[in-house]
Amino acid sequence: MGDVRLTYRVDGGDLLQAGEASSKMKMTLKKLGLPPDTIRRASICMYEGEINMVIHADGGVVTVDVGVDDIDICLKDQGPGIPNVDKAMEEGFTTAGEVARDLGFGAGMGLPNMKRYSDDMKIETEVGVGTTVTMRIHINS
Repeated sequence: MGDVRLTYRVDGGDLLQAGEASSKMKMTLKKLGLPPDTIRRASICMYEGEINMVIHADGGVVTVDVGVDDIDICLKDQGPGIPNVDKAMEEGFTTAGEVARDLGFGAGMGLPNMKRYSDDMKIETEVGVGTTVTMRIHINS
């Protein structure tokens, strides 16, 4: 398999469409014949990141690079940034609004799950500018 690049635009605030990009990525990974556990982990990482972009930022762009050994996911937004990354990484911590929480989102598990299910994760953020999260998932055969 050669390298494959997938790009998705995620709209902010549209909780009804939240998860659409991660579903499309999951279908593509299945078509590429990747191992089920790798697809599951990549899908969780992508979904959690996508939901964060919808709830906390005004959307953004996701790029997924599928190589022979790894899947690299890059989520880039121009949202408010994360004032305290260490606090945001705590399970259960959330700044999600009431509407998102009432719909079952914003449980404070997004970033912790992204870290848990990726093999490597980096967060670059600047308050008032935006956040870029990059994750790598090793393809297990």
